[in-house]
Amino acid sequence: MAAGSVRAFAAVLGSMGLNAESMPPSDERTRELGARYTNGDECYPLKVTLGDALKVLERPDNDPNKTAFFVASGHGPCRFGQYVPYIRAVFASLGYQDAALVSPTFENGYRDFGESANLFARNAWRALVAADLLQKLLFKSRPYEQSAGTADAVYEECISDLCRVLEVPYRKPRDQMRALRESLSLARRRFRELPLRHDTNRPLIGIVGEIFCRLNTFSNEELVRRLEQAGAEVWMNDISEWIWYTNSEQIRRLRLAGQRFSTEILAAWIRNRVQKKDEHELASVFREDFLGLEEPQDIRIVLEFAEPYLPVAGSSGEMAVNVGKSVYFARKGADGVIDISPFTCMNGIISEAIYPRLSRDNAGIPIRNFYFDGTESDLDRDIGIYLELARSYQRHKPWPRVRPAIV
Repeated sequence: MAAGSVRAFAAVLGSMGLNAESMPPSDERTRELGARYTNGDECYPLKVTLGDALKVLERPDNDPNKTAFFVASGHGPCRFGQYVPYIRAVFASLGYQDAALVSPTFENGYRDFGESANLFARNAWRALVAADLLQKLLFKSRPYEQSAGTADAVYEECISDLCRVLEVPYRKPRDQMRALRESLSLARRRFRELPLRHDTNRPLIGIVGEIFCRLNTFSNEELVRRLEQAGAEVWMNDISEWIWYTNSEQIRRLRLAGQRFSTEILAAWIRNRVQKKDEHELASVFREDFLGLEEPQDIRIVLEFAEPYLPVAGSSGEMAVNVGKSVYFARKGADGVIDISPFTCMNGIISEAIYPRLSRDNAGIPIRNFYFDGTESDLDRDIGIYLELARSYQRHKPWPRVRPAIV
């Protein structure tokens, strides 16, 4: 997740009585430790995740016996599903076998949290949606700031305020929702008060790709900030969309298994409805601000855009979302699409094979893959070349961009 999302997530765990903190920022020590205990066949996000964890464990004030790492996991062909057993094996080889790895999943209803499972799931969802909205507000504003650093400063204030709200153990969900909406309304006012210098000629670049690499700024060498400095504005795929995709996959697989009318599919449907309601309430605060940058109302829109290019039901993973969202970006008036992926990422490679045809079918919108593995490259040069293509497309694209009246 993005740094702000991680902090919000940690705040939710704090509200449940856990002493939770986000990982320290990744740095060269992260890369050194990650590379030392991998053999080169692993994907880059594993190296960064492992390096960050080892950096925490080697701190003099840290007690491995009292340390647990919250690490997501998954299934399917992606190497992501191997992170937890691999990290656990490395810990054991270094004498950190008492450091725990906590990896609850939606597939067991988060039973790892016991009686707090439902509370955790809903509060975590609200935290991720709210953090996504703040990041979107930042990316919409930062390219146009009159004084460098002012947008980042406001964003920091807003994330800190959001975390303070999430740390409170509210008695009722509606009390928390009221406090979250007040926090987001304050964030909206703060960003609207920023002195901005709008330039309608800036190309709008949609960002898709592997979740970790596109959201972790260390992993992608601050690609978003570099794009902004080169004259672009960015529209980033967020975490929430991936949750919608996994929800739809869960329901589809239950139906395939003959459980169309089961208690499991009913529970999944109810959770989906509750999450949609919460997302709508939080996003409605920014209805005017995000005019022209609206997210799809349903994940099925994205998957329908992807279907002409790959069998969505048979290509489980980020590739389906990335391909479909690229078409969506084009139809919303974006001037280009960039796919951020780790080097050798299966999803990135398959998507890259599809993008030339997708580009031809959508008026020639420029689509470029940027792969990352921690090695040096002339990134600014490649960005400059790409943005020239985006500006050329901008002059003749068939789908105009809608801009908000309030900027």
